[in-house]
Amino acid sequence: MKAAEFASKVRSGATVLGYWAVLDSPVSTERIARLGYDYVALDAQHGLMGYSGWLHGLMAIDASGQAAGLVRVPANNATYIGQALDAGAAGVIVPLVNTAEEAAAAVRSVRYPPHGNRSYGPMRSALRIGPKPADADAAVLCLVMIETPEGLANVEEICSVPGVDGVYIGPSDLCIAVGGKYPNDPDVAEEFDAALVRIRTVAQDAGIVAAIHTASGEIARARIAEGFTFITVASDLTHLEAAAVQHLDEARGR
Repeated sequence: MKAAEFASKVRSGATVLGYWAVLDSPVSTERIARLGYDYVALDAQHGLMGYSGWLHGLMAIDASGQAAGLVRVPANNATYIGQALDAGAAGVIVPLVNTAEEAAAAVRSVRYPPHGNRSYGPMRSALRIGPKPADADAAVLCLVMIETPEGLANVEEICSVPGVDGVYIGPSDLCIAVGGKYPNDPDVAEEFDAALVRIRTVAQDAGIVAAIHTASGEIARARIAEGFTFITVASDLTHLEAAAVQHLDEARGR
């Protein structure tokens, strides 16, 4: 899917479903990108890949001719964001955004002057995105993550920052942010659910995307019913492990 087409679909409020890749495995990433997902996100923060992994993963996604390629960058840093976009990402997911000022900094890193400070050097992205700065600005997405106590406290201000296309919930960190001892801690289920409702409602009221990561298609379907429009399903590594265990158990009659 072309970046501009994908950005338009996302900003319109249409539901998009994506997949998460943590492995530096372009061949498997390409196969996943052909399955019908709207996007595949490469995890450059916690994933097992360096810059060449971002580049080759984005090339593999583009080769599928179907999904858009996104990158969850390692940090809210202009260099990382610029590298991901220059490599051909149709958008970035920026982690650990705590304040409106930090959200504005992410937006500036995504946009070219006069609206931002992205340096011009689209070594690969120019093949498909832009290459005119204004066209690139319109075609790429900036999603910021709400996953800390401070980010949750400032969600209204973050969602009001011009140029932020959406807020992306990292459930594991958000669970810990509301007092959980570990991800999915049942002792804070009520607080976690309240945080989800708050973030989603604030985003919708601000006219931006409410995005979330999920562990399965079943959970993804439930989040869609709740009103989330940008939903990621699981990851390649967790699915690989689950499939391997299932086949092993079946072979051993367990």
